[in-house]
Amino acid sequence: MASAAEQLAANMNFGAFQKATELHKRIWFTIIAMVVYRLGTYIPIPGIDPAAFQQAFNGQAQGILGMFNMFSGGAVERMAIFALNVMPYISASIIVQLMGTIYPPWEKLKKEGGEAGRKQLNQYTRYLTVVLAVFQSFGIAVGLQNSQGLVDNPGAFFVLSTVVTLTGGTMFLMWLGEQITARGVGNGVSLIIFAGIVAVLPRGIWQMFSMTRTGALSPVAMFLIMAIAIAVVVAIVFMERAQRRLLIVYPKRQMGNRMFGGDTSFLPLKVNTSGVIPPIFASSLLLLPATVMGFLATANLPEWAQWLPTVVGSLQHGQPLFMVFYGGLIIFFTFFYTSIVFNPDETAENLRKYVGNLPGIRPGKRTAEYLDYVLTRLTVIGAAYITAVCLLPEALIGFYNAPFYLGGTSILIVVSVTMDTVAQIQSHLLQHQYEGLIKKSRLRGGKGRG
Repeated sequence: MASAAEQLAANMNFGAFQKATELHKRIWFTIIAMVVYRLGTYIPIPGIDPAAFQQAFNGQAQGILGMFNMFSGGAVERMAIFALNVMPYISASIIVQLMGTIYPPWEKLKKEGGEAGRKQLNQYTRYLTVVLAVFQSFGIAVGLQNSQGLVDNPGAFFVLSTVVTLTGGTMFLMWLGEQITARGVGNGVSLIIFAGIVAVLPRGIWQMFSMTRTGALSPVAMFLIMAIAIAVVVAIVFMERAQRRLLIVYPKRQMGNRMFGGDTSFLPLKVNTSGVIPPIFASSLLLLPATVMGFLATANLPEWAQWLPTVVGSLQHGQPLFMVFYGGLIIFFTFFYTSIVFNPDETAENLRKYVGNLPGIRPGKRTAEYLDYVLTRLTVIGAAYITAVCLLPEALIGFYNAPFYLGGTSILIVVSVTMDTVAQIQSHLLQHQYEGLIKKSRLRGGKGRG
């Protein structure tokens, strides 16, 4: 027999959506925020020659700058105020979360601080975002200034204005993402990255068709890339919905003359608990050092640093070394983020508190060990799935030298964020229906008393 929540979900239709005025406001707020973000990707930083920079960018469009450009929605190729996007914020989040597991004061804040501790760690993340954004924007400013013909008036003022503009753009996007999370639908930072990728996808598809028409890409290769892209979408949808459901039994309890409990429920454990975070984290960490090394490689390097251009070339998109590092980081962050999202000890304690238990498993420590056992094996499957989805299309696209806008990372982010956003909208609709039922029951109760 279906539960009340499942019955409400089955009855959701367009009429229910029309009545959900709060959801309408959230959707409109999200759309307006996305429009503001897209407008910002077309406002260039002051002091550069757009035509000269476009020509310089085209020479490295298939490298690490091209990947950075994909995540920023084309802001890098226009050197816009949002060129850094939210990557410094993501890098800062990684560092703070890692420090939260190895640095005792932050670990205490994370485990015992509650809501206040979480806010304090978020504040540290913002401060670190400013530091990383200043560091990256300074590297970009120096790199632009050292390149002939890109900057109209090189000097300290150009460097300062570029650092302030790019850092301010990142901080604005960080604030915008938090506002979307609080007042819109879904995870704001993920939606910003999603909007950037979706904005450049049509151009990638058009480039692939153009390459096929000119003979640079064979029709067989084009259909193979499209077929793999469709297969990846199907695999993502299947795996993101896959879960292991653990049976939980609540024993009967007698209170006075009445019996309570005796119910059963399920604890759902997703195969991919970490979601889309691992490839985003991995991309962010690879982009940070590669961007700095890229600018260093363009300068006059001393003899002892002549190996830097070779390293940068090996870390380009589609290169074997890049794929090895990328796959390794994805696997690491899959396990790391899963351990942050799901705590077996805390879950086992909550089950014991509410007198729930897994059949055949003793409450407490044994339950926590069993949950960790199951979750570890699920995470192995999830890590293999995410790594395959991100690397197999990338290898194929790198082999055929095709645009990588249809790569596995971009498809994973687009499909996962779309599914998450739809789930958020459904939860808001479900909440609206619950509120409507509560209001009706109160009205009926009032009439009955009258």
